[in-house]
Amino acid sequence: MFVELNNLLNTTPDRAEQGKLTLLCDAKTDGSFLVHHFLSFYLKANCKVCFVALFQSFSHYNIVGQKLGVNLTVARERGQLVFLEGLKSSVDVFFQTQEEPHPLQFLREANAGNLKPLFEFVREALKPVDSGEARWTYPVLLVDDLSVLLSLGMGAVAVLDFIHYCRATVCWELKGNMVILVHDSGDVEDEENDILLNGVSHQSHLILRAEGLATGFCRDVHGQLRILWRRPSQPTAQRDQSLTYQYKIQDKSVSFFAKGMSPAVL
Repeated sequence: MFVELNNLLNTTPDRAEQGKLTLLCDAKTDGSFLVHHFLSFYLKANCKVCFVALFQSFSHYNIVGQKLGVNLTVARERGQLVFLEGLKSSVDVFFQTQEEPHPLQFLREANAGNLKPLFEFVREALKPVDSGEARWTYPVLLVDDLSVLLSLGMGAVAVLDFIHYCRATVCWELKGNMVILVHDSGDVEDEENDILLNGVSHQSHLILRAEGLATGFCRDVHGQLRILWRRPSQPTAQRDQSLTYQYKIQDKSVSFFAKGMSPAVL
């Protein structure tokens, strides 16, 4: 039986939980389809979304978003979406004079030890608006891909500090949600990425891990998704629950099914 991701997670736009941190992780595959799912999900839920996009351009996300039923250009114009295009902004940092600290200011500083300007950008983007403006359901911070900050020279501890402050503001103070993508390189020598991945995992309420197939490429099965629900407040026996599904990415959707239930097998 084919099911959608919302059904697997037992969520709909009108009854999504708040105050939660969701970790998206990909290993030996591309997990960007998860980012596109949550972006369209929260925009359809009428949430105020701050999207820190460090991996792809705005036009890329917009093209995929239109296939999923959302228009990022319209959402940005009406103030629902605040989009930080990391690829473009990084060029501005080097070649344009900034009157105020840029969110990616650390790129110009040889010994940058924190991501305070980026945090201030997120806090300003998601702060409550006056009653005269459009009211959104709740705020959401989406980051794709947090691992890029390591590639740009920041240490894992500084990135985890950034996540901690964002979580305190978005999840606790504003009762919103966070969705963070971290790439699992699988490199045992990449200690910084391991520290980052383990640190975010420890703080997460939900972990979605997309993995490539051990057998390699398959036309009808593109990978498997491990879903882990973490409930720290529950007794030990009920604290964690996990499920594994296989999936196939289609043009406008992703189909999920139990192992061995793909059309190629049936």
